[in-house]
Amino acid sequence: MKTIHVPLILLFLVSFNLSAQNLIGYNEQEIRKYMTDNEKSLTYQSFINNSTFKYLKYADSEGTTTLLFFLNEQMVCKSVRLIIDKSLKAQKIKEYNSLYKKAGDNQWTEAKNDKIYLIIMKDEEWSLNITITLKE
Repeated sequence: MKTIHVPLILLFLVSFNLSAQNLIGYNEQEIRKYMTDNEKSLTYQSFINNSTFKYLKYADSEGTTTLLFFLNEQMVCKSVRLIIDKSLKAQKIKEYNSLYKKAGDNQWTEAKNDKIYLIIMKDEEWSLNITITLKE
């Protein structure tokens, strides 16, 4: 029987679950409750409120996954950013191709609650950034 590596399975489950976390329109308290109830692998790290940004930051204990919820002045989520290891790019593309409508190179759209959301995947030097915003 093959040995199953628990960390790999957990990483897959975390990355799969997080891909669908479009909490745009949720207020700060709704995001906190949702994350506490549904994303046990990520813990609350901080709330940043400066002249440029307001966001909630969640991360896993290994430091391989960071999830940011950017808030507007009314403390309502206006965009979401998932930051993960670049090695997951091929898996994410396959996953997003199956879940969302392709909208360009490393871009997809999601129809939800009568709105269209744009999902953009961007390679950074050390990570893969995935941003969800309301399509204008």
